[in-house]
Amino acid sequence: MKDEDSRPLIGVVGPCGSGKSTLIAGLEKHGYRCRHIAQEHSYVKHMWQVITNPDILLFLESSFENSTKRRKLNWVAADHEEQQRRLSHARAHADLIIDTNILDSENVLASALDYLKERIS
Repeated sequence: MKDEDSRPLIGVVGPCGSGKSTLIAGLEKHGYRCRHIAQEHSYVKHMWQVITNPDILLFLESSFENSTKRRKLNWVAADHEEQQRRLSHARAHADLIIDTNILDSENVLASALDYLKERIS
């Protein structure tokens, strides 16, 4: 088995309620080394690179409606739009964007696993 430090670091970014924690838990069960990137709370557009600088960056797309429903957030649309603005740099540099609006958590995990198996093998 590979040493943990030799495994690629997978960064997961997206707005609140997009499923970052769920995806990370699933990936870690499959042996991937992951980092939750809370870029949506930072005004520094490249904070994901400064703090984590992952080998592979996965971006989870989630609408205002889905984010607020999943997390029971007391938001207005402008709050979600601000998170999208803060995430724009990470989204532009993502290796894979997964639309969690149209996939359930099992299919989000399957999409990520398919991509990572192809990319890392």
